[in-house]
Amino acid sequence: MKESFWGVFIVGLGVTAIAFIYLFQNITSTDEHNYNILKETTEAAMIDAFDLASYRYDGTIRIDREKFVENFYRRFAENASLSRTYYIDIYDVNEEPPKVSIKVSSTEKSNITDDVMEFDIVNQLDAILEVPY
Repeated sequence: MKESFWGVFIVGLGVTAIAFIYLFQNITSTDEHNYNILKETTEAAMIDAFDLASYRYDGTIRIDREKFVENFYRRFAENASLSRTYYIDIYDVNEEPPKVSIKVSSTEKSNITDDVMEFDIVNQLDAILEVPY
């Protein structure tokens, strides 16, 4: 009888460990997904917002603020997961020299037990556009 209790304990411990591993793997992959989307989208939107007329006229490197914001939201919406709610804060957009500061927040929910656990995932990025000569 004593050995059967040990067997039940080991199986229960294994199931609990697998549940926690699944939870933390899901949170980690969500964080990585958000960061990669943020980085790639910011770079592409900055390149799309590059003011080519200003560069041809006097050689200044600058971006258009409205064009950057429009391209960023469009590209982010195309690549974001539809099952999550994102909060995007664009703190700073400098047109010359081209620099942006963006923060993307989302919430990951899990209910391993009867309680719903919420994890806030926040990614922040400061980007500077570099143009090769």
